[in-house]
Amino acid sequence: LVPVLADVADRQRMEMLLRLHGITVLLHAAAYKHVPLVEANVCAGLANNIFGTRSALDAAIACGLKRFTLISTDKAVRPTNVMGASKRVCELLVQDAAARVEEQGSGPICSMVRFGNVLGSSGSVVPLFREQIKNGGPITLTHVDITRYFMTIPEAAQLVIQAGAMGTGGDVFVLDMGQPVRIHDLASRMVEMSGLRLKTADQPEGDIEITITGLRPGEKLYEELLIGHNPKPTQHARIMKANEEYLAWPQLQERLESLRMAMSVNDVPLIRNFLSQLVQGYESSGEVVDWVYQAQEREK
Repeated sequence: LVPVLADVADRQRMEMLLRLHGITVLLHAAAYKHVPLVEANVCAGLANNIFGTRSALDAAIACGLKRFTLISTDKAVRPTNVMGASKRVCELLVQDAAARVEEQGSGPICSMVRFGNVLGSSGSVVPLFREQIKNGGPITLTHVDITRYFMTIPEAAQLVIQAGAMGTGGDVFVLDMGQPVRIHDLASRMVEMSGLRLKTADQPEGDIEITITGLRPGEKLYEELLIGHNPKPTQHARIMKANEEYLAWPQLQERLESLRMAMSVNDVPLIRNFLSQLVQGYESSGEVVDWVYQAQEREK
């Protein structure tokens, strides 16, 4: 295990590291994944997520790697936020790279694995709820009916590695996440497992209260794992293969350059418009909450 600090968007640095360490398989998980934070920092989010992925892909191809696996997210499916849209663009980049590798007859097998939330990971609600319970509450929840898919860290890690090994090029693997979990039920269960009682209108003498704070910018009530329909089974019972459309490189490159130009002047409404042209199902609706853009508008 060799820990190295580097910027994934620095292609020259990426190529040097891949060659120096004799890397053959690249698992690309470097992304800003916090929905409200990316919504408020659009250009930084896109620079890291989209152009970081392009840099990593180009480096993998240039260095003759055997496999490249993108770690994607259920938020890439019909996204309502910039983070999810950016991850779908990352998927498009991988799908296009796979098509070009196949055309050239050489290069890494490029695939991606799409799944939901990982219990206990950084940003997971479980550590947050645990801390809030420890402090006597309240537990903060954005909506009473919000649901999410969950799996454990070992499950996710094992399935990602197995899916990546099954890739033949351009595969969109989807992990079986089971049934979505209602977050309110998860919070209630955690209170009970702590030996405490939930404080409600019916039980005012309870210990921990759940407070509803309202959906945050770009947040969805529920997530999906498939854009299309009829996923195909694989040799692994918990790994499916989706059949998703993608853009050919000339069209994708043209739209990415338009996106980069809009990013250079931090024109967030235009950026969101270009993203909606790139990503099926993404609608650039809602107030712009990007902090830099808001400061620019105040200055005007």
